[in-house]
Amino acid sequence: MKITNNLSGRNSFFLALAVFWTLLIAVLCLISFNKMPSVGIKSADKYVHSIFHFVFTILWFLGLYQNAPFKKSLLKVTTFSICYGILIEILQGLLTTTRKADVYDVMANTTGAILGVLALYLYSNYFKKKPL
Repeated sequence: MKITNNLSGRNSFFLALAVFWTLLIAVLCLISFNKMPSVGIKSADKYVHSIFHFVFTILWFLGLYQNAPFKKSLLKVTTFSICYGILIEILQGLLTTTRKADVYDVMANTTGAILGVLALYLYSNYFKKKPL
């Protein structure tokens, strides 16, 4: 998978979105939300983590995927998403006083990444004649 080949056209748009989304996740996960009102949905933050990594996985896949094998690319992007989620959790524990590292957040991140892969796979196999 050559990143330099992806800097034009459709892929560059998704790559820019992927970078923006990655930075947005970092900011939202590392700042304090103590003054925010409670949502009232049990474990709402786990749903947010899943959505973050669902979108993260899809955007990075669309931004980086060119002519590499489809399944291998999915594996790389999924691994990247899971590792990024773990890194953010570690940083929450090390760099913030109002947030803490949470293994359940890592599980939610992983669930979101896997759901993103599933969505890409289903789209590729059932709605298109050939993989993205």
